[in-house]
Amino acid sequence: MTLAFLQQAAAPAGPLQGLASFLPIILVFVIFYFVLLAPMRKQQKKAKEMLAQLKKGDHVVTTGGIYGTVAQVEDTVVWVKIADTVKVKMAKSAITAKIEDGETPKEPAA
Repeated sequence: MTLAFLQQAAAPAGPLQGLASFLPIILVFVIFYFVLLAPMRKQQKKAKEMLAQLKKGDHVVTTGGIYGTVAQVEDTVVWVKIADTVKVKMAKSAITAKIEDGETPKEPAA
């Protein structure tokens, strides 16, 4: 009786049994995708659209925390007016958020 049990345990595993052993790992990757990667892609797409729609006169916040008004938009460069006579040339990607009129700026997600 013991010998029969050992022979069954040593029998080669079928293809479905091998797939079943990888099922938990596959499930973890699926959950990882929906919890982390999908929202991150959505946020990146939203930021890219915001940068593409920048125009003169928009109120913005930079990654350095500087509030200003867009004075000029070029391909990859934005001129931001931060005081009456001060304009700063910066990379378009340094713009973190666009502030709508009367809106208090939200803290960007870390």
